[in-house]
Amino acid sequence: MQEREHVQLTRKVEAIVIPDGYKVDLEKGSEVTITQSLGGAFTVTTDQGYMVRIDGKDADALGKVVEKAGIQGSKTIEEKVWEELKTCYDPEIPVDIVNLGLVYACNVVTLENGKYKIDVRFTLTAPGCGMGDILKSDIESKLLNIDNVEMVDVAIVLDPPWDQSRMSEEAKLKLGLI
Repeated sequence: MQEREHVQLTRKVEAIVIPDGYKVDLEKGSEVTITQSLGGAFTVTTDQGYMVRIDGKDADALGKVVEKAGIQGSKTIEEKVWEELKTCYDPEIPVDIVNLGLVYACNVVTLENGKYKIDVRFTLTAPGCGMGDILKSDIESKLLNIDNVEMVDVAIVLDPPWDQSRMSEEAKLKLGLI
C-alpha cells in the first residue's frame, strides 16, 4: 500500500475533480496530499478536501517525475495494446482498467498500409461517473504512442453494466475482496 505524501505545488496546475470530471485550477503554493500515483497520473486531495487528478505532464508541480515505461521487445501488437491498457487507472481505485474488468472489447485491425487501428470498448464502474471522458482520452493517447498504430477508436459502453464479478482475482485480492 502506498503511503500518502503531502506536497506543496510549485506552480499553478489544471486538475480534474473526481468523480465529476470538471476542471479546476490549483494555485502555486497549494497544499495537496498524493493518495495514488499510477499510470502516469496522480490522484490528490486538496487542502479544501476535494479529490482531483493531476496529469503526468504536471508531475513537476508536485516535485515528481513520470517515468515513460515504453514497450520493449518483440511483442505482438495485441500484447503491446493490452500492456498499455494495463497502465490506465480509475483515479479512485488502485487497480488498472483491465483487471477491474472495465475493458469489454479490444480489437486490432491491420490497415491497408500495414499500420494498425485499435478499437476499444470499455465501461465505467458507475454509469454517472464524470471520469469517463478522462479515461477515454487516457486510453487513446497511450494507444497512439505504440509504434505503427495510426488510428484509435475508443467508446464507452454501459450495457451490460459493470459489477465486481468482472474483476480479476488479482484485483479482488488487492482490494481486499477475497
